[in-house]
Amino acid sequence: MMIRTLFKPLVRGLAVAALLAAGPAHADGLAQLKQFMDGTRSAKGSFSQQVFSKSGRKPQQATGTFAFSRPGKFRWVYEKPYAQLLVGDGSKLWAFDQELNQVTTKKLGQALGNTPAAILAGDNALDKNFVLKDAGAADGLEWVEATPKADDSSFERIRLGFAGGQLKAMVLHDNFGQTTALQFGQLERNPALDAGLFRFVPPKGADVVGD
Repeated sequence: MMIRTLFKPLVRGLAVAALLAAGPAHADGLAQLKQFMDGTRSAKGSFSQQVFSKSGRKPQQATGTFAFSRPGKFRWVYEKPYAQLLVGDGSKLWAFDQELNQVTTKKLGQALGNTPAAILAGDNALDKNFVLKDAGAADGLEWVEATPKADDSSFERIRLGFAGGQLKAMVLHDNFGQTTALQFGQLERNPALDAGLFRFVPPKGADVVGD
């Protein structure tokens, strides 16, 4: 299932851009990444997702909402076509698959070290876990490429697209030839968020697996 496939690296632990010649525009993507990270302590919004397989079959699609509060607290909700919830409470990651009535949990530090969630909900020290490169402009966005430093990451690279200092897109390339493209909408920076968003209690009768 696409949702479980995308976030398997989170539960287990959650074309190369051509670089342009150095110049003012070349640094724009990195500058917007820094602006976003330095100026965003919390956020909420919606997302749409497409997963492209190596075989080239029809992309799988999903939509949902998200919220995060740094460091380490986030809520990622898949609404369609399948219901799944991921919650980072600051110490643990909880992943609830409603269809299977199963909860998987893992220590958050292990899960966030080199995953996409670290970009949104982690601290600002991205250089600890990623090699960051400006990736030029395309599709109306300025792009940054993030390559995980850890050898055991399931992702080869992550691309982040910015416009006006706002995160608009994320593209994840995994080690199995699969590409996941995320588009972010209705992004609100630094809203007041209910602390309850980042707490999770396993539903009665759910199978709980993990730490």
